[in-house]
Amino acid sequence: MKPDESHTVYGGKLFDVTIERWSDHEREIVEHPGAVAIVAVDRGDRVTLVRQLREPARKELLELPAGTLEEGEEPLATARRELAEETGLTGGSWRELAAFWTTPGFCRERMHVFVADGVEPGEARLEADEDIELVRVAVADLRAHVRELEDAKTIAGLLLYLEDRARTG
Repeated sequence: MKPDESHTVYGGKLFDVTIERWSDHEREIVEHPGAVAIVAVDRGDRVTLVRQLREPARKELLELPAGTLEEGEEPLATARRELAEETGLTGGSWRELAAFWTTPGFCRERMHVFVADGVEPGEARLEADEDIELVRVAVADLRAHVRELEDAKTIAGLLLYLEDRARTG
């Protein structure tokens, strides 16, 4: 399906905003290149989460490591790059758990969630504007912490991981 007409009204560094006309309805759509989130499980059966300030939420949130796709970059490459940059974790066995629209009512962001099993520690390479605290949670304790989380990709990613782990053993 395609709109009757479309034009960009804002071009930013992180996203653009497009106005689309669908018959008698006009829609404002955030154009986002897509993103990844990673459930990184180390050899001690712990998942690494990141705590960082999220200005729109006006507080620090506990989240899965995540990041935005760069132009021409495949989601798996983005996931590997972001995990290494934010946490220093590398290696392991990787697979995609799911892909979903984050907020399809107004945003064209598609999130790819990966699991990386058996990751190895290393040195993080944070960007100048990043201040990240690493939080490691035992897989056995994840379900008890899900209701404390406020970030949708993290809630979805962890529940998808726990369901996949229960199904595959």
